[in-house]
Amino acid sequence: MRTTFMANANNIERKWYIVDAEGQTLGRLASEVATILRGKNKPTYTPNVDTGDNVIIINAEKIELTGKKLTDKIYYRHSQFPGGLKSRTALEMRTNFPERMLELAIKGMLPKNSLGRQMFKKLHVYAGNEHPHQAQQPEVYQLRG
Repeated sequence: MRTTFMANANNIERKWYIVDAEGQTLGRLASEVATILRGKNKPTYTPNVDTGDNVIIINAEKIELTGKKLTDKIYYRHSQFPGGLKSRTALEMRTNFPERMLELAIKGMLPKNSLGRQMFKKLHVYAGNEHPHQAQQPEVYQLRG
């Protein structure tokens, strides 16, 4: 009798992938990275267990946005004080906080619970070409499309 494989913390093998964001579109890159973080690209995917891999994204400052999103897309945050709504355009975000822009896009595609927060911790985004994770021997991940 065959049974369905259910992953648990003891039998998960995690890899490290490196993704170059140069010339990539924000949403398409984010959806593919979110899939890797969740582990949905593996045959051992289990919905209630974090089976995903670690992802390093380099060159976040060179991410592309289509259309007029650089000037029209607005990122909001609130200080929790009256009148504390702050806003930035996508151009300001890409110039000043390119890592945060990618993190927000990917975090929005993960589950909104403790499992999603656990998955998000495996994401490492860097604005430039350098990263401190050489010891993990990351594999280069080729994006689809």
